[in-house]
Amino acid sequence: MTTPATDVAPARIAEVRVLHDRIVDAVEQALRGKRPVVELAIVSLLAGGHVLLEDVPGTGKTTLARAVAAALGGSSRRIQFTPDLLPSDVTGTSVFEPGTGEITFREGPVFTHVLLADEINRAAAKTQSALLEVMAERTVTTDGIGRRVPDPFLVIATQNPVDLDGTYRLPEAQLDRFLVKVEIGYPDAEHEIEVLRPGSRAGSVEHVPQVTTPDEVAAAAATLRGVHVAEPILGYVRAVGAATREDARLRLGASTRGLRGLVGAAQVWAATQGRHYVVPSDVQRLVVPVLGHRVILTRDAVLAGTTTEQVLLDVLDRVEVPRPGAA
Repeated sequence: MTTPATDVAPARIAEVRVLHDRIVDAVEQALRGKRPVVELAIVSLLAGGHVLLEDVPGTGKTTLARAVAAALGGSSRRIQFTPDLLPSDVTGTSVFEPGTGEITFREGPVFTHVLLADEINRAAAKTQSALLEVMAERTVTTDGIGRRVPDPFLVIATQNPVDLDGTYRLPEAQLDRFLVKVEIGYPDAEHEIEVLRPGSRAGSVEHVPQVTTPDEVAAAAATLRGVHVAEPILGYVRAVGAATREDARLRLGASTRGLRGLVGAAQVWAATQGRHYVVPSDVQRLVVPVLGHRVILTRDAVLAGTTTEQVLLDVLDRVEVPRPGAA
């Protein structure tokens, strides 16, 4: 593809790439051997999205969230989701102050830069829904008043695919609020031995250095919205989405919100590769983590052992890729 003009200076792209690598390197000090996962989390941060981590217990989900918060600086909060958790425990509530006779608002844990929503699927639907507005709009509305959360704002939610007793499945509307869904997986032999070695700092968040500030991250995110996306790339993303809606193995294809998230994530990914424009490979790299949790298999496809990843990869094989030289 031809190199397009852009409003983002190459020097600024280089600065953002260095920032991304600096954060990833810092987080990797706690979560060893999982750079692709860490990169997706930071892409989501810079794209203004949120991350859903699904994996078995003990693979580093909480460590990743805490390490990102440590590297970013600013504020971070953690909510342990349980069946008795109330929406006001998440967003905050208005209380009467006996000393002054006034009603004041006490902020909930969502008023932070990085929110770790631990085992989010253990809370009831009404509590899960308390996150919907703030994840999408960055605003909490109570008593008819909208209150902005800090910028940047990143929700990292975790859930276990096993031990499902006492859990509540996340509805499609909530899943659609997460930009990416990733699995960490077990470490390879080399890195697992490093974690097991007595005295090792692997897995220790206390030693993750702060390498940036919330203001720097917010400025970088604003810059990345200017990364060029050519019309053929937009057409390619739309064609991928349309193909998921027409695939007989899916009863729910990709939403427009999901495709918009894919474009935003591709802009960030392109910048982390040192480019000020998006190419088809950026889209292809992100299709599974961005769309995999937004599409739903039919019952027959599930019984046949089909996975959403297989369907999305098949879609990529079918959809024509924009040819080099397109504007």
